[in-house]
Amino acid sequence: MQTQPPTGMRAFSFVWFGQLISLFGTTMTQFALTIWAYQLTGEATALALVALFSFTPGALISPIAGALVDRWNRKLVMMISDLGAGVATIGVFILYSSGNLQIWHLYVAGAFTSVFSAFQWPAYSAAISTMLKKEQYARANGMMGLAEALPAVFAAPLATTLLIIVGVSGVLLIDIVTFLFALAMLLIVHIPQPSQSDAGAASRGSLWQESGYGFRFIWRNKPLLGVQLAFFASNLLFTLATTVQAPMLLARPAGGEASLAGVQSAAAVGGVIGGLLLSSLGAPKRKIIGVIGGMIASSLLSNLVMGLGQTFIVWAAAGFMGGLIIPVLNASNQSLWQAKVPPDVQGRVFAARRMIAQFTIPIGMAIAGPLADRVFEPALMPGGALVPLFGGVVGVGTGAGMGLMSVIFGALGALSAAAFYLIPAVRHVDARMLDHDAGQPHLPASAPFSEGEPAAART
Repeated sequence: MQTQPPTGMRAFSFVWFGQLISLFGTTMTQFALTIWAYQLTGEATALALVALFSFTPGALISPIAGALVDRWNRKLVMMISDLGAGVATIGVFILYSSGNLQIWHLYVAGAFTSVFSAFQWPAYSAAISTMLKKEQYARANGMMGLAEALPAVFAAPLATTLLIIVGVSGVLLIDIVTFLFALAMLLIVHIPQPSQSDAGAASRGSLWQESGYGFRFIWRNKPLLGVQLAFFASNLLFTLATTVQAPMLLARPAGGEASLAGVQSAAAVGGVIGGLLLSSLGAPKRKIIGVIGGMIASSLLSNLVMGLGQTFIVWAAAGFMGGLIIPVLNASNQSLWQAKVPPDVQGRVFAARRMIAQFTIPIGMAIAGPLADRVFEPALMPGGALVPLFGGVVGVGTGAGMGLMSVIFGALGALSAAAFYLIPAVRHVDARMLDHDAGQPHLPASAPFSEGEPAAART
């Protein structure tokens, strides 16, 4: 007698558990290889290049990946993306075990994994829409946030212990086993393919045309465009604040490596609790409240408070609040888009979303370092130009300038999010734009933000 493969939330739970285990392995591997690379080179530049190669290729090809996700079987795409990451780990394992691993091999492995990860996120996000009922989106997205947060709490200390017992090769071997487990979980579940919508039929064309469809969809649907522009601004300001927080904690008189580790752990614990709350309670009924409210709260309670703080207790509290809020923000946003975008074009639209959002990350990182080193830090050293204005607020000396940056960009992030909420199309996106299963899935290309809005809203 044949048994039917799991479906619905049960099937998603299998997939989720497989990803959770795989992410534990991946996080432990990243930790182990970071230590190995730094011991080998003694330079932070090598680690920065690994991060660069692990990010850039995937970001560049994400529109093409999104188009292919919509063309292909999504379960197969999910399996191939996991397999690609596993192959890279196997390659690193063989090179390390044979004594031939060099730092440039990590650049190649990072770029290879990045290409496959460009397929993974839109495929998983779009699969949720076909596996689950609309009312379950927020819970599922909360579970995915939990899967990302849990490894951040436990993987580093576990990897530290395993490095002593089995070494780098042992950690890599464990990672290989975990990705095989994730593949096994995918194999046993059923993931439905989406039915074709009017938007999907109209979007068909060459691969190049379909790759640009996600951007055109966002441009034509002005409420969603407004939400995405809010993320574009928020991500830039958030990156400008958070990029300097680790060196700030290391430089502050009350800081140091132990403080940095403690704050990161507090943020990870906050992320776990936020994911658990979302998994059990769900996101706000009006998803835009979770999105904009999350932007404002994370900017104020995390970045602004982090910059103002000069003791570990304040920094840990700010880290915890940031970790708690981010899952609510991301799950609310993801649920909103899953409800509004027809499932058969979600791969392209979600890939475009991510490329637009991630575009700000390297910009913020590139700006933050020079601002800290050349402007804010010197200005808040004893006798500096900004000491009379802000010395009593963020302190004076090493780390104070970076603290002021976190305060300023945290405040600007909150103001930016509040400004977008004042735009009616953004504020009423839940009601103004119909869900994809409630009739017309998106607005025509010529639709303005809304009828009767001021000209300033049509930018």
